[in-house]
Amino acid sequence: MQSSLIGKIEKSKAYARERHRMQVSDLHVTFHGENSDHAVALEDGKWSCNCDFFGSWSVCSHTMALERVLEGMVPRQHLPVAATA
Repeated sequence: MQSSLIGKIEKSKAYARERHRMQVSDLHVTFHGENSDHAVALEDGKWSCNCDFFGSWSVCSHTMALERVLEGMVPRQHLPVAATA
């Protein structure tokens, strides 16, 4: 393998450990839920999901799961006051 490619592979590993270097601005994901698929998006720093729960609470298990997977690369959601009490 060429040494320049080996160097790039090593650099990619370092970048993967340094999540603070990455910022996701827009994202569209199909989330395969237990009952059906859901369209989840992050646009202009705001989450959306087509599940019923998100429609009422502006947060859901799908957006929270993606926030955990992408920790440090996406804006944190604020949970509704009733949920944090």
